[in-house]
Amino acid sequence: MAKKIHIPQKLAVWIEARKRFRLSHAHIQMARELGMNPKRLGKKANSDQEPWKLPLPQFIEHLYYKRFGRYRPESVRSIKQLVKDRNKKKEERKKRKEESRNQVTKPVEPDEVALEDPF
Repeated sequence: MAKKIHIPQKLAVWIEARKRFRLSHAHIQMARELGMNPKRLGKKANSDQEPWKLPLPQFIEHLYYKRFGRYRPESVRSIKQLVKDRNKKKEERKKRKEESRNQVTKPVEPDEVALEDPF
């Protein structure tokens, strides 16, 4: 059985927003890079009631193009993949830190220390 990934609440709201507004992983990543609030996407997603508004995916693409000059991110990663990468990086950092603590430094023996002549 695969190990279940713990997703922080800060990122879990993005997964909920993705399901609720039927957005792709790319749209969620673009919205995150733009600094949008996932709880406020409902105000921007009511193009049915307010026909002059763009549909939410097109609106996000439009803002992303204005800010970054391209329509899509270079590499698209899902929230779960992002969490996996962060956890992997954290584990590698812990291993390196533990290895550096466990390295035994060679003690200096008194015969090896050269005494300087004070005069």
